[in-house]
Order: sequence, then structure tokens, then C-alpha cells
Amino acid sequence: MSDAVIVNSSRLKSIVWNDFDRVKKGDTFVAICRHCKKKLSGSSTSGTSHLRNHLIRCQRRSNHGVAQYFSAKDKKKEGSLALVTIDQEQKNEEVLSIVNLRYEQEQIKSEHVGIGGNSLDQRRSQFDLARMIILHNYPLAMVEHVGFKIFVRNLQPLFELVTRNKVEADCMEIYAKEKQKVYEIFDKLPGKISVSADVWTASEDDAAYLSLAAHYIDENWQLKKKNLNFVTIDPSYTEDMHSEVIMNCLMDWDIDRKLFSMIFDSFTSDNIVERIRDRLSQNRFLHCNGQLFDVRCAVDLLNRMAHDALEALCEITQKIRESIRYVKSSEATQATFNELADEVQVETKKCLCIDNPLKWNSTYFMLEAALEYRKVFSCLRDRDPVNMKFLLSDPEWDRLITVTSFLKLFVEVTNVFTRSKYPTANIFFPEICDIHLQLIEWCKNPDEYISSLALKMRKKFEEYWYKCSSGLAVAAMLDPRFKMKLLEYYYPQLYGDSATELIDDVFECIKSLYNEHSIVSPLASSIDQGLDWQASGIPGSGKDSRDRLMGFDKFLHETSQAEGSSSDLDKYLEEPLFPRNVDFNVLNWWKVHTPRYPILSMMARNILGIPISKVAAESRFDTGGRVLNHNWSSLPPTTIQALMCSQDWILSELES
Repeated sequence: MSDAVIVNSSRLKSIVWNDFDRVKKGDTFVAICRHCKKKLSGSSTSGTSHLRNHLIRCQRRSNHGVAQYFSAKDKKKEGSLALVTIDQEQKNEEVLSIVNLRYEQEQIKSEHVGIGGNSLDQRRSQFDLARMIILHNYPLAMVEHVGFKIFVRNLQPLFELVTRNKVEADCMEIYAKEKQKVYEIFDKLPGKISVSADVWTASEDDAAYLSLAAHYIDENWQLKKKNLNFVTIDPSYTEDMHSEVIMNCLMDWDIDRKLFSMIFDSFTSDNIVERIRDRLSQNRFLHCNGQLFDVRCAVDLLNRMAHDALEALCEITQKIRESIRYVKSSEATQATFNELADEVQVETKKCLCIDNPLKWNSTYFMLEAALEYRKVFSCLRDRDPVNMKFLLSDPEWDRLITVTSFLKLFVEVTNVFTRSKYPTANIFFPEICDIHLQLIEWCKNPDEYISSLALKMRKKFEEYWYKCSSGLAVAAMLDPRFKMKLLEYYYPQLYGDSATELIDDVFECIKSLYNEHSIVSPLASSIDQGLDWQASGIPGSGKDSRDRLMGFDKFLHETSQAEGSSSDLDKYLEEPLFPRNVDFNVLNWWKVHTPRYPILSMMARNILGIPISKVAAESRFDTGGRVLNHNWSSLPPTTIQALMCSQDWILSELES
């Protein structure tokens, strides 16, 4: 540009010309950046927005003072960050839901970068980044990925990128602050806490983790869950060591004295449970001498019985898979199969497909569909006996019909148990009783193949029933639609002439539990405190009406106890049942009726908060256990715990 002429910048009013030279070459004006020498249009008709945008991103120019180049319309208000999430269940409708993340105003030293009145808060942005990693299981190392750095630099060149170690430290700081919040929640809880224990594994190695979660009903009668710990456990640990790990976690949270029950998998050793129960019983922390302490997961029981059923069908299931593979092997075979289906007038719309071995309900659906096409498979064998040699015999089809009916019941009940994210304990008793009745009938089947399978499943069920039936029955009694009537309906069917005695045993447990709650009831303590206050008197108030009636209050309190006036429990059981309807919410009912049943409502809060099932809806049919995300499995144990617990706490806060 030897013939170029630099235009006098004093005539140029925009502040951007402090960083550009305006050069004229012929009839064309060019703006040249004084820092990187990049050439842009300098024509008066082009304006200066493109020059201002360049200065904001110019790599060779210091970011100091860049705020002056932001126009008013580009500035954005500080405040809550909008997180856009895709609702997977409404994916086809492409529904976007916006959740406002409420971030606390933390007392931290600000590290603002100058952007006028809207300066960038470096620390706030770092915590936003750490929260994002926690929420979405992102690897910590993503902050050092080249693509991520380029994206952030172009999006906000003022943000100072952080290292993997720094973002890990930020995650740990978030964990510490969120943990303090959970401490404060537990400290103010009006009721007891139940704790569930789960074992996780890592996909890359044989590492195992113990996950503990607290379940409780809060002051608003909402059922809540909070992860407590996610600790590494060694396969070489003895039962004593396992129980010690759990006790240490409970005492670290200072909830050992608030514990009502613990929920374990069916295969958890009784010795581990007994050691924990004994430790807690020594300090008299448990109700009913720990009778309701040991709870086993109901969905885990259903999964184990389903596994028995599928194991018995192993050979039959494999033949069904081979038959379906042959039908799907070519378009011609599929067309023949469809023609035969029309000929035999199959009305089903179910599709034949191979199951997913990791989800046992998919195997059930495959077998159920195959049964609908039984006649079609037989016709196909007549046409092609060579390739259909693995088709089932008539006895095998009959056995498949029976066992598939078992699986159908297990699928339906599992769906009932996991319909809500946090199911209350009252819904389980009738479903479990129905399974109990079915098992009794299945054991009577004349086919030894079926009866032996039923006996195997019944043995697992009775182990569960022995531990959990009392808790299930008490929870059912606390449902005002059922009260004791549900026991009176099911127990005669289950136990015949012994039913009355067993119902009495359950009622004794209920009364014992009620009496223990009445001792620690705020109502009882307030009466005692009131009498103490009145007895102490007030100097100079001898003629006060409250003083004159002090003796009457004491008399009323003593005589009401001596006469055995109706308790909460008596009143509750004497009143009519609440009508059954689809929209009934047992927690709302107890919230409304707490003033009428102050002691029984305390008992309801503790019983209904027991997670009879602790399996998440998305993994209810899994044939394997929970697996830790591979992005986090190689991290130090303390970091894994911080990430897993923080994720749960932040998500639960967003949901609320």
C-alpha cells in the first residue's frame, strides 16, 4: 500500500479509532488495527460495530479497558442463570423447560475484569463451570481440552481459563458448602431419618463403592432424599469392617440418634445388619427394640424372583430368540411370516424383537409377543422344517404361558412401586400381599417344573416377608383409606385360622410404636412444661385467674390419663375410612390432619418415610447393579464422593 494515505484521526469521533489507523487508497478506506495489523473496512458507510467487535477479540491487544467497546444493547443484567434442559419424555414435541438456577450470594473476594458496570466475576464463573461439571458428569479434564478452550475464548475472552486441579478444588469447595446446608436440614428435621445402602461398581475395574442416602419427610410433609456418602469399600472387608464403615458415616453426619430404619439389598448379610442394630440399640435410639429397623428392598426382591423365572426358562428363551432371528433373517422370510399371520388371523399388533439381556422386562416382552404368534410359528415350521427345528414343543409352550404370567405380575407390581420418584410406604402392602397369594397358588401347580420354580421363589419371598411384613402392615394402617381393614382382608386369605392372632401381634406393635412416640411428643412435653410453669407461680400474682385454676389444670391432666381418654390412635381407628380415589395423597392428608392427631402424625411421618423400595425408576429392571460413570471412576475417592453427593444435592434443590 505504497500509495496509501493515513487520514487525520482527529476528525473521527468514535473511540475505536484510538486503536485503528484509517488509510485511504484511491477511493477506498481501510481500517488497520494498530495491534495485530488486521485490515477491515474503513468506509464511513460501514460504521464502527465491526471494528469494536474486533477489538474485543483481538489476541494481541490487552483486555484492559475493553468495556468501553460494548454497546448498551450488548450489556446483560447479572442475576440468575437460565439452564435449558430437554425433557426426554416429551422429546418428540421438542419441549424445552427452563429452570432458574438460584445461586447464593457468596462472601468471596471478587475478581472482576473491567466491563464497566457489568464486569465479569471470575470466581462466580469458575463456580458456574464447576457446577456444570458436577451436574452433568463431565470429566474434570474437559477444562484442558483444546476445543473447550477455543469455545470459551471465543465466547468470553475475558474469562481466565482454569486448570483441572483448580476446577477439582472448586468442586470440593462446592461440596463443603452444600454439605453444611444438609447438616442444617437434618438438625431442624421434625422426624426421624431412614437410610438406604447401595453398592456400586466401576466399569473399568473391580472397585466397589457404598452409597448411603437419607430418606425423610420434611416440615412441609414432602418426602425427600439426600445422598450422604459414596465411599470406597474393599472386597476383602469383613462383615465387622462393613458395619463399622456404615456406623462411622452415620456418626459423621450425627444422625445415628435420629435413625429409624435402614434399607438394604436382599443379599446383604444379616450379620452386618445385626451389628449396626446392636450398636444403635445400646443407646436406645431405635423404636420397638429395632423390630422395624431392618428393611429389604421390595423391587430387589421382585428382580430376584424374576431372575429365577427367567433362569427356569433359559432353554425355551433361547429357542424363541433363534426363531425370531430366523424370521428377521431376510425380507422373504419376514414376508412369509406376515402372510401366515394374516391367514391364521393373528390380531396382535405386538412386534417380534430380540430382547436386551441387561433389562429383564425386555425378555418378558419378547416372550409375550412370541406367545401371540404361536400358531404362526407352527405354520412356518410346517413350511420350513429344516430352519425351524428349534421351535418349542406343546409342553414348552404351555410352560412358557404359565411362567410368563409370573413375569407379567412382577412387571406390573414393579411399575406400581416405581411410578413415583419417592413412593410412600403405604402403597406396598396390598401389592406384596397379592404376590404372596399368587405364590401360594403357583406352588400347587401339578407340573413339577412349575411348582419347583414357585417354591424357589416363595423361599426368597418368605425371607423378605419375615423381615418386612410388620413395617408394611403398620404403613398400610396409616393410610386412612385402609386402616386395619386391609390386614383383616388379606391375613385370613394368607393364614386362615391363625389370622386373628397375627393381626393382634401387628396391633400390639402399632400400640407400642404409638406409646413410644407419645413419650417424645412435643404435645406431651408442652403439657408438662405448662404445669411446671404454672406450679412455679408468678410473684405478686396470687389473685391471677391462671393461678386460681392451676389446681384444676393439674386435676384435668391426671384424671384424663387415669380414665384412659381416647388417644390419637383410638380416634383415628374409630372414624370412618377415607374414600378411595385415584388422586389421593397420603402425605397431604396427614399434613391437614396433624392438629387432630398430633402424636399419630409423628408416627406417620417416620413410618411413611421408609423407602420400601430404593431402586431408581430408570434402573428398576436392570439385571446388573449400579455402575459409576467412567468420567469419574479414576478420580481420588474423596473427589468421587464430593461429586456424587454434590450432584444429588444440587439436583434436588433444582427440583424443589
